[in-house]
Amino acid sequence: MSAAAVPGVEVVRAAGRAVHHVEVVWGTTVSIDIREVDERLPADEVLWDAVADAVRFMHWVDRVFSPFRPDSVVTALRTGRRAESALSLNDGDDWAVLGVLERCRAARDLTGGAFDPWAVPGGFDPSGYVKGWAAERIADRLVRRGLPHVCVNAGGDVVTRGLAAPAQPWRVGVRHPDDPLAVVRTVTPGDGAVATSGLYERGAHIIDPRTGQPAAGARAATVVGPDAGLAEVLATGLVVAGRDGVPWFAGLEGWEAFVIDPLPAPTAWSVRGTAA
Repeated sequence: MSAAAVPGVEVVRAAGRAVHHVEVVWGTTVSIDIREVDERLPADEVLWDAVADAVRFMHWVDRVFSPFRPDSVVTALRTGRRAESALSLNDGDDWAVLGVLERCRAARDLTGGAFDPWAVPGGFDPSGYVKGWAAERIADRLVRRGLPHVCVNAGGDVVTRGLAAPAQPWRVGVRHPDDPLAVVRTVTPGDGAVATSGLYERGAHIIDPRTGQPAAGARAATVVGPDAGLAEVLATGLVVAGRDGVPWFAGLEGWEAFVIDPLPAPTAWSVRGTAA
């Protein structure tokens, strides 16, 4: 077995059929891997119909949530053309946005404001939550279509279900902040998710919403847990908060994080959530 470009999924050569699809959307690439493990995959037309359904969902997410599209619901909120109070639970697009708004508020409270999609230029931008949220839903759509062994990698937010090959779990490599080809840790999320947030690829693009200055709590944070949307939020929150985020993270049962301290400190640390 060999590691793929990381953060990413380790390449495991499956004995059965496999399907791989890459879609450019949300300003990144989303890859779908479907594996035949213990049971046979359905016919090709069924497989590709399931992939097509996932792709349609990706572009629906873009149409509803993109802050860069003038016709999205999020842009309407940002520009004041629509008020949150005017969103309707009877409209599918509005209903989805209302759910994301609720989850973003909960994440802001959980992280003590280290994650705050309202404290960004231009107004509410849920992109730091929606990518993981959408990847989770793509994986579950595929499983409901009878494809139990899948991996969705949405620009580094990875969701896995089932196995990569017989008796082989999906393995996700965490890249070294100074070497894109080096892996500092490998995790096996099972039926879960991995999200990494860091400053090494796009520079100081993560802003501390409490100060308006570039985040300085950590160079990178990788979070493993049962929900991809929250994993993305927690990883970003730990890059902002650094070790000050340990108290709120430690209360999350079933979650763990691996965090690299800011330079010049050559150190890293881990935290695992426990039951209250």
